[in-house]
Amino acid sequence: MIDPFGRHITYLRVSVTDRCDFRCVYCMAEDMTFLPKAEVLSLEELERLCTAFVRRGVRKLRMTGGEPLVRKNVMSLFRGLGRHLESGALEELTLTTNGSQLAKYARELADIGVRRVNVSMDTLDATKFRQITRWGDLDQVMRGLDAAQQAGLHIKINAVALRGVNDMEFEELIRFSHGRGIDLVLIEVMPMGEIGGENRLDQYLPLSLARTNIARHFTLTETDYRTGGPARYFKVEETGGRLGFITPLTHNFCESCNRVRLTCTGTLYMCLGQEDAADLRAPLRASDSDELLDKAIDAAIARKPKGHDFMIDRRHTAPAVPRHMSVTGG
Repeated sequence: MIDPFGRHITYLRVSVTDRCDFRCVYCMAEDMTFLPKAEVLSLEELERLCTAFVRRGVRKLRMTGGEPLVRKNVMSLFRGLGRHLESGALEELTLTTNGSQLAKYARELADIGVRRVNVSMDTLDATKFRQITRWGDLDQVMRGLDAAQQAGLHIKINAVALRGVNDMEFEELIRFSHGRGIDLVLIEVMPMGEIGGENRLDQYLPLSLARTNIARHFTLTETDYRTGGPARYFKVEETGGRLGFITPLTHNFCESCNRVRLTCTGTLYMCLGQEDAADLRAPLRASDSDELLDKAIDAAIARKPKGHDFMIDRRHTAPAVPRHMSVTGG
C-alpha cells in the first residue's frame, strides 16, 4: 500500500477497546463515556481486518487501547494473529499497555510470539503516579515490568513529558530504565479530546527544552536506531542505554509516516492528527469476501494526508481533534 506521497504503509495500530482501567490526565476525562458494546467489532472481526492489512503489505501490528489487556478474551486475538508471525507474513506483533495487566499476561504473550511491549509510565513516584493516572497503582505496574522481563519480553517505557509534573524526574527515569536494560522514550503532549479541568498548554513541555536539560547530566549521541515508529533515539553514554524523543509538535515526523490506525469500531484513521476517516465495518460485514473491504482500504490509503494539524500555543488551547487518544490508540 502506497499513499499519495509515496510512503509505504507497513504499520497498523489497532485500538481493540476504548476502555481503560486508568484515567490519565493528558488522555481522558475522569468521567469518560465509552462506546456501547454493540458498536465494537468482535475479536473475530478485528482479526479478519488485521489479516486483510497483513495480506496487503502491513508488516507490523501494534495492539493498543484504551488498555488492550482489559478487553475480555483479548488473548484469543493475539493467538489468532500469531499465525502470521509463524508464516513470516508479519514481522512483528506488539502492544502498548499501561502495565496493569502485564503480570497476568506477559508469559502468554511471549509464548504467542510477542517480543516487545511498550509500557506507559510517566513517573516513579507512587503518589504522583496515582495523581497522573487518577486510578493507577505503581506497584502493580512494577510487578508487570518484572513479569514481562522474566518472560523475556523487551520493554520500552513511554513517558509523556508534563511541565511541572515529571520534568524534574527525567534523570531518575533514565537511570531506572537503563539500569534494567529498558529503553525510555519521552513524548510531547498531544492535543486530543477534552480532558476535563486540565489545560494542555499548562501540561505542554517542548522536548527540545527537555533534551537541553537532560544534556546537562548526560552525554547524548544520536543513533540511527529505529523501531518502525516515530521516535528519534540517542545513546546515553553514561548508562549505555537508549533514550528516544517523540516530538509531534516541535519537530513532526510526518514525512516518514508509514502507519494508519484502526479503531475498535472498524474506523480507519489515516492520520492521528486529522479527522478524515474511513468506515471499514460496513464493507467487512457486507460480505464474507474481502473484495469490498480491499476497495475501501485502497480508497482510504489514497486519502492519507501529508501531515497532521497538531498545535499548542496561547491561541490554540482547544483540542486539535475532538476524539480522545484512547479512541484511536496511543
